[in-house]
Amino acid sequence: MIEVKEYRGHIRNWQALCAELGIDAALSREEREIEILKKAYETWGYGMAEHMHGMFAFALWDAEEQKLFCLRDRFGTKPFYYYETADGELLYGTTIRKIIDQPGFVKELNKELLQIYMSLTYVAGEETFFKGVKKLMPGHYLVWQSGKLSIERYWKPEFKPDNEKSLDNWADEIHETVKLMMDEVKTDDETAESFLSGGVDSSYVLAMSDVDMTNSCGYDDERFDESGLAKKTADILGRKNSRCLITPEEYFDIVPYVMYNMEQPLGDASAIAFAIACRETAKHTKLCYSGEGADEFFGGYNMYRNAERYGENLKTFYVGNTNIMKEEEKQRILKDYNPEILPINLVKHIYEETEGLDPLTKMSDVDIQIWLEGDIYLNVDKMSLAAGLEIRMPLTDRRIFDIASRLPSKYKVNEEQNKVAFRTAASKVLPEEIAFRKKLGFIVPIRIWLADERYNQDVRKKFRSDMAAEFFNLDEINAIFEEYIGGNSDNWRKIWTIYTFLVWYEEYFVKR
Repeated sequence: MIEVKEYRGHIRNWQALCAELGIDAALSREEREIEILKKAYETWGYGMAEHMHGMFAFALWDAEEQKLFCLRDRFGTKPFYYYETADGELLYGTTIRKIIDQPGFVKELNKELLQIYMSLTYVAGEETFFKGVKKLMPGHYLVWQSGKLSIERYWKPEFKPDNEKSLDNWADEIHETVKLMMDEVKTDDETAESFLSGGVDSSYVLAMSDVDMTNSCGYDDERFDESGLAKKTADILGRKNSRCLITPEEYFDIVPYVMYNMEQPLGDASAIAFAIACRETAKHTKLCYSGEGADEFFGGYNMYRNAERYGENLKTFYVGNTNIMKEEEKQRILKDYNPEILPINLVKHIYEETEGLDPLTKMSDVDIQIWLEGDIYLNVDKMSLAAGLEIRMPLTDRRIFDIASRLPSKYKVNEEQNKVAFRTAASKVLPEEIAFRKKLGFIVPIRIWLADERYNQDVRKKFRSDMAAEFFNLDEINAIFEEYIGGNSDNWRKIWTIYTFLVWYEEYFVKR
């Protein structure tokens, strides 16, 4: 007998699986997905993920074998954690709080991870800030039997560029595959809304969907406000648009809520805005689309244009989308510093896997394996869960990645444009002004708000606290703060990263 002990996700190809596994397709979504997991395990065993498309993390108990089998999807869209207790038990779950609340858990800070966090602004790799609590990494499964733990990798990104096809051929394949994703991403009896920025990814998802209502965030400051572009896109496509105006007061007030529900500190300033967007959107829908995945798959970031210039030097410094502090600076700031704990160690295996491939592919693979899992997907999952909102990401799919893995880099990035083939595909349903619009990113005016005495009082207070003195040399971090106030706006990321760690630490180790 197989029992589903833990499951979060959405299985896209459920209809084909129901037919193949003899499951009644008329069951409710929850019932049929539970049956799919059980039947798939009985039929394919540890290879079951090869037959499944979607977003998922789960734990199955095999009563006959007295064995626990846990699996996380290829890209890590849903989290999964585990912890071995002193008396030989395994605690596990899709949230850390579920593990914390169980007998046998001992709460202790994994202090060494702070060095990694100070550079990357997120928790990368299998470690967490709770000592002993580990992530099951994307594309891995876990087996627990007779008190023994084993972990295997069942999938990894592989790249085999095909130079035989034209740009138009690639665009056609992308477009047809996106069309397939949109057919699978929800059932006819479900109603979804969609997050919409001014960018091509969310616009393409919207254009390919039957969504009527879109949701956007905006600010009073026009320099940072993309909501006008989003409204224009919605109007062009004949859809409605709901705009959420984010104030600095609301932004700073919600930080403790975000860090608590994130379960790990996250120094990505856009996560706070996203949390507000999730809460607002959840007031009028329980299902929403979002466009994550395409940038990493298809070469969407402007820094990717520097790939050839970086060349072989990449493996000495490129650890993902963010890297805000050098080791010398961390050594000055941190009370405890270990020179052997380096961010570059997290990605050495990726550079070994991509040996011989071009620099852009190497950068992309690092971001797919490190940045997406540690920042983007964590943020989407945790903030949607906290708000009671389900988010589905049509562009994050193995079949979409399969195209990207074969797409030559010249069709990802060139001197004038990024995401070339993807934008060409999107232009089949979007005006060129939208499909080829310059990437802006999810911009937040935090670099201005942090310098404003009306909003930064809690930041100042925490930077001078006994709590901060446990980890940081206060003179050093306050010098960074004063330099920022004095006009060095580049320091805002360092301040925000330290602040979010302190807020998170207070939530989990001081208040509780």
